[in-house]
Amino acid sequence: MPQVQLPIFPAGVTHINSEVAFEERDGKVYYFNGHLPVFVHEKSALATFRLFSTQLIINGNATQAEISRAFGVPLVTVKRYVKLYREAGAAAFFAPAKKRSASKLTAEVSQQAQGLLDQGLEVPEVGRQLGILSNTLHKAIRSGRLRPGKKKTHSALR
Repeated sequence: MPQVQLPIFPAGVTHINSEVAFEERDGKVYYFNGHLPVFVHEKSALATFRLFSTQLIINGNATQAEISRAFGVPLVTVKRYVKLYREAGAAAFFAPAKKRSASKLTAEVSQQAQGLLDQGLEVPEVGRQLGILSNTLHKAIRSGRLRPGKKKTHSALR
């Protein structure tokens, strides 16, 4: 008669569930199924952690709630990465972050804004004329995409 063998884990591991556990040692995170190590990654490798923990969920080895509890990650974050994996695959975890383009401050609008600033208009007035928030123009000036305008000097009345 076959006997059921309980999974026996090394001492000091943190259980994800009754089948899977992990341990952080020497800057690396080791994942175990019983005594058998099944995966390892650097502790600082966030993308690799996200990929492997998502694969545990996709393959049915752990639930989203178990991953959330074991690693102290918000459940909504775990769900977000499962969705990312299902929609875009493993490569999505290692893709560079997408940067937003300057949707309001296009090349043409930047030229117009710089012209108005060069004429001595204040940032809020330039923003009103072009339909752009002053904050957007200030950010462009701080980042060097626009040059600050010349200050108007007022001569004293006599």
